[in-house]
Amino acid sequence: MKNHFSFTRLLQAMGLAAALVVSSGALAADKVTIIIGGYEKQIYLPAKLAANLGYFTAEGLDVELLNEASGVDAENEMLAGAVQGVVGFYDHCVDLQTKGKYVQSVVQFSQAPGEVELVSTKHPEIKSMADLRGKSLGVTGLGSSTNFLSQYLMVKSGVPLGEFSTIPVGAGTTFIAAMQQDKIQAGMTTEPTISRMLKTGDARILVDMRTLEKTKQALGGPYPAASLYMSTDWIEKNRPTVQKLANAFVKTLKYINTHSAAEIAEKMPKDFYAGDKDSYVKALADGKAMFTADGVMPQGGPETVLAVLSAFSKNLKGKTVDLSKTYTTEFVKNAK
Repeated sequence: MKNHFSFTRLLQAMGLAAALVVSSGALAADKVTIIIGGYEKQIYLPAKLAANLGYFTAEGLDVELLNEASGVDAENEMLAGAVQGVVGFYDHCVDLQTKGKYVQSVVQFSQAPGEVELVSTKHPEIKSMADLRGKSLGVTGLGSSTNFLSQYLMVKSGVPLGEFSTIPVGAGTTFIAAMQQDKIQAGMTTEPTISRMLKTGDARILVDMRTLEKTKQALGGPYPAASLYMSTDWIEKNRPTVQKLANAFVKTLKYINTHSAAEIAEKMPKDFYAGDKDSYVKALADGKAMFTADGVMPQGGPETVLAVLSAFSKNLKGKTVDLSKTYTTEFVKNAK
């Protein structure tokens, strides 16, 4: 009896130890902080959706999502080491290499910017980008992707830098107020801000880059935009964690690709609707084709981005960019 009692106690102790191991494993989930250049924007929807679907947790990740109004500010947070990753536009990976900073897109969310150049209906005389000479154009931030694209479209239209202004006005309510007050006559923004302004009649579309086809017309090819990008050095030192992130995001992109806009919207925070769920769902239905189905960089996309930036950026003058070092498909191709 004594031996039986001892054996029973031993089994109980082993069970308790196993439970503690499982518990400590849960507590020891990989902690990653990701900053997003406006996480309520539909272009960056995969980040919040992945969290709400429980895909990060399923991979053993403890992911903290931080919100930042502008992609350039998010980029600076990563470079300073305050966060490990950014959900922002891939073009920052190209731009940063010209400054000696190596970062890579690990998961490519989209093949089109999802951006629109809106023009105030107070200015019916503006019928093209060329008509914005001498005007003020709203962007999320100076050095942001909206600033890059605005400068490119103006230069492409024959208006040189210096003959128009780009004003940082953020997105959402601040963007809307700036246009209503005529502080900007046009501006680049995303959903749901686009739908809000079209519905009120405060703005109309000048250039539309929400679909792959219209993006090719405006920019000359696919423009890989929203992505998860990280420091190349951090990627190399934390490969298992990066793989888990890729697993979670590829599952999310597949979810987007196989579910309706209404089903996806139900998984998002209600305040993302900006008080108009129907418009949010419609905008997502019209625009969700911009997302890749597998997180892989679209063929020819990096070359389009380099061509766009080279058209106006002083940073690229006389410099060679190794595009192969601005993204990796390794992790998404190995995703479960």
